[in-house]
Amino acid sequence: MTETPFPLEPTAADAQAAIADEFGFFGDWSERYQYLIDLGRKLPAFPDAWKTDEHRLLGCQSLVWIVAEGDAERLVFHAASDSAIVSGLVYLALRVYSGRSAAEILATEPDYIAHIGLAKHLSPTRSNGLAALLAFIREHARAALPQ
Repeated sequence: MTETPFPLEPTAADAQAAIADEFGFFGDWSERYQYLIDLGRKLPAFPDAWKTDEHRLLGCQSLVWIVAEGDAERLVFHAASDSAIVSGLVYLALRVYSGRSAAEILATEPDYIAHIGLAKHLSPTRSNGLAALLAFIREHARAALPQ
C-alpha cells in the first residue's frame, strides 16, 4: 500500500466534526475557499503513472484521478486534481473516508458538506464532481464487503 496521512482522526465522525470546527473559524466564503485551496496543497503526492484514463473520475469538469487500495478492514484512497479548489474537496473527502473500514465508510453520510455550507457554495459542476467522488468511495466500500 502507498503512504497516506489518512486517517487524521480516529473515526469518520470525528473527522467531520473537526472539519466543521475548522471551517467555523472563517467568517466568509472567500476565506473558506482559500482554506480549501490550502488543504488541497496538503494532498500526498500522486504518482504520474496513476494519472491515466483508467483512474480518471468521470463526472468531474476538472481532471480528477483516484485509486483505491485495501480491503473491507481498511480502504485507502489516493487522489489528485488539476484544480486547486477541487483538490481541497478531494482532501476533505479523503480525510473523512480514507483509511477506514468499508462498514464505517458506508455508515457515514457526508454530513460535513451541509454543516460547513459547502453545498450552497459550489457550482453545479463542482457539486456533480463531488457527488461522483463520494459515489466512487462508497462503491469501493460496497465492493470490498463480503457478498
